[in-house]
Amino acid sequence: MNDPSILSQDGHAQEWPPGCEFLIVDGFLDSFVHVRVLKTAFELGLIDRLVMHGSGSAVALGQMVGLDGQGLHFLLGLLAEAGVVEERRGDIRLTGRFRAALRYRDLLETKLDYAGFAIGDFAKLFTSLVRGGGDFMREARLFELFDYQRCFTPTIENYARTRLWMRVTSTLTRYEASACLAVHDIGQYRRMLDVGGNSGELALQFCQRNTELQGSIFDLPLVCELGLDHVLPHAEHRRICFVKGDIRSDAVPGGHDLITFKSMLHDWPAEDACGFIDKAARALEPGGTLLIFERAKLRASAKATAMSMVPNLLFFRSYRDPSVYTDRLRALGFLDIKRTDIELDSTFFVVTARKPGI
Repeated sequence: MNDPSILSQDGHAQEWPPGCEFLIVDGFLDSFVHVRVLKTAFELGLIDRLVMHGSGSAVALGQMVGLDGQGLHFLLGLLAEAGVVEERRGDIRLTGRFRAALRYRDLLETKLDYAGFAIGDFAKLFTSLVRGGGDFMREARLFELFDYQRCFTPTIENYARTRLWMRVTSTLTRYEASACLAVHDIGQYRRMLDVGGNSGELALQFCQRNTELQGSIFDLPLVCELGLDHVLPHAEHRRICFVKGDIRSDAVPGGHDLITFKSMLHDWPAEDACGFIDKAARALEPGGTLLIFERAKLRASAKATAMSMVPNLLFFRSYRDPSVYTDRLRALGFLDIKRTDIELDSTFFVVTARKPGI
């Protein structure tokens, strides 16, 4: 629930869409300086000390984290300006807003790391990106992170590299899934297939919401193996399975009344993405639903300039208007085509469509 006691930095009550209270973390990731300073506070253990002890004097905190007086006071001043800490009667403590953001610490730290990884590409290669052509694709470190060719051969390095990007996508999906669930009732479904579902996080979230649902994930071999490790700690793992395959060359497994694409289609050219939809449409049970959950085309806005958005800015050419997908579904004869926009760190959309029954 939205908590009116949590105030934004301008002192007004903070409001978020239902189920999207996690958006509070973005308020601490608005600038490069804020991101770097907060990352340093985590690295030094300062945040954990304040969580553990509640508050402390500057002298005590400096001794705990190994900073001299000049370094500590400068760091605390920047953290105070960022709304992370405050001083009361000589003691330093975390603000109420930041304590609320720490409920989503995994998301906060993932966004810190992801933005830090992407900032070099943005600083060095943004001119190439807006100019177009292949220079950006060839030179960006971002595509070393999302290197799907490493997801076939089981080597120590390939597992490690794949695990890195899966941590990012899994954490983002853990929270973004709640926005999808808020606009589409999944209680009617019994068997879902998430195409390109990586760690199984979306299927896990759906199975937690619908206790009758069986979830399958169709993805590349190493992704499936690491995904199994991801879901095993949860009771729902008994209702989740992984199917190894490559949608570029393999048929989509059948027998499902819900097939989902979450933040996957934008990775591919429009022609390929529509081809994947065609494959899913053939595999879907008559009367079943195809659901697409994607980030919409980015708009130049104040939200787009936040440091946390830098990784998404690097994909600005990949995000599409939902009409690309709704038009394809209409051409395939799907019924009840519906699009719902959701405002998160930028606009997402959920497109659903029903395959005609027999």
